[in-house]
Amino acid sequence: MIRKEFLWGGATAANQIEGAWNVDGKGPSVGDFLTGGSVNEKRKYTTNIDKSKFYPSHDGIKFYENYKEDIALFSELGLKAFRLSISWSRIFPKGDENTPNKKGLEFYDKIFDECLRYGIEPIVTLCHFDFPMHLVKKFNGFYSKETIGFFERYVDTVFKRYKNKVKYWITFNEVNFSMLEDGALEVLGINDVELRNSENARFKALHNVLIASAKAVKLGHEINPSFKIGCMIAHVTLYSLTSRPEDNLLTQQTDRMFNDFCADVQVTGEYPYYAKNYFLKKNISFELTEHDHKILKSGVVDFYSFSYYMSNCISSEEGHETSAGNLLGGIKNPYLDISEWGWQIDPVGLRFTMHKLYDRYNIPLMIVENGLGAVDEIKEDGSIIDDYRIEYLKSHLSEMVKAINEGVDIWGYMVWSPIDIISSSTGEMKKRYGLIYVNRNDDQQGNFERYKKKSFYWYKDIIESNGENL
Repeated sequence: MIRKEFLWGGATAANQIEGAWNVDGKGPSVGDFLTGGSVNEKRKYTTNIDKSKFYPSHDGIKFYENYKEDIALFSELGLKAFRLSISWSRIFPKGDENTPNKKGLEFYDKIFDECLRYGIEPIVTLCHFDFPMHLVKKFNGFYSKETIGFFERYVDTVFKRYKNKVKYWITFNEVNFSMLEDGALEVLGINDVELRNSENARFKALHNVLIASAKAVKLGHEINPSFKIGCMIAHVTLYSLTSRPEDNLLTQQTDRMFNDFCADVQVTGEYPYYAKNYFLKKNISFELTEHDHKILKSGVVDFYSFSYYMSNCISSEEGHETSAGNLLGGIKNPYLDISEWGWQIDPVGLRFTMHKLYDRYNIPLMIVENGLGAVDEIKEDGSIIDDYRIEYLKSHLSEMVKAINEGVDIWGYMVWSPIDIISSSTGEMKKRYGLIYVNRNDDQQGNFERYKKKSFYWYKDIIESNGENL
């Protein structure tokens, strides 16, 4: 049975909604240098702003100007929680200053005050693919140990500033994405292409991120012992394509290194044996001191949060048909349908994943991203009939409820997203996730007006009934 205080919510990220990329003292972040793309054209990272290209984060959905209206809509939707992120470079424009940007701090004060006025609990991600560009170019982000100190200063600032307004915090978004080349830029902040291509360099930088995360957790608990601070993993659930022992062994190995490794460190405070073996076989080495061990142990997280969109299959044999996916592609599962963007739809996989995670970690879970990217059409009367999104959400929530009834402890569910935002993977508006339509297109046309989709009213009813009307 779903608890009465269950956090029904929605999730966003600063670089995908705020816009105002150079307003009120904000410095440029790595997301501001990613161009628009599509399902067929990958987003490009440019080290300087090219005026001939389109950078979606520069406008986002103009949340910076429209936050009051949007949060009022979230209240009408009935949200109990709103997951958002703070843009690091809005607080420290370059990332390494001693003094924070006053207007940036005031902006998030207003956001949190507005949420609390409506009884909406903020769930705040400290670093969500939003790295100060100065740190990227000068220090190669977390490849340099110096960046740990800059992050600690930023975290100390926002923890103290908002200690009476925010209870739930997440350190790094989809931290396991850092093991891939694209994530080495967006999570680790590595600018140098050669370093991004180096697995050894990525793991060295990831170690610094894990140290920074642990330091943030320890610091947060000292500033306000009632803080609940979690990790966040992009969980791409993996199945063996066949019952061949070799397929199962490879699935286990891939699952542990991509899905489990980062959380194992953040939840237990220790590097797992299989990771040490992986490093040995791959000749990966980085400094791991006794002091590092103590830091990791002192900063274990209070809850495990994760994104779940899809699952994939693994095979030890080549030649199988592949599928696209969130961060990690894989082999097509013949038993699943796929979305317009080639992502496999697997609601039962969410229940499977919840049991796996709760069994592994035995700490509360929070689903902080789950949703369907699709093309929505707005009719002349302003209505948007997105039954496909309702079906996707309903099927996943039904499996979530089953897992809860089977004993899994979960604090909340955040739909991705309560409002249309820039797609992180493709940089499109066309790939819409929201329950609220934003009148903005990939050709940069549209007045940013908001319209409620059919799914808006459906989710509102689900929240009001605490999931009983599924």
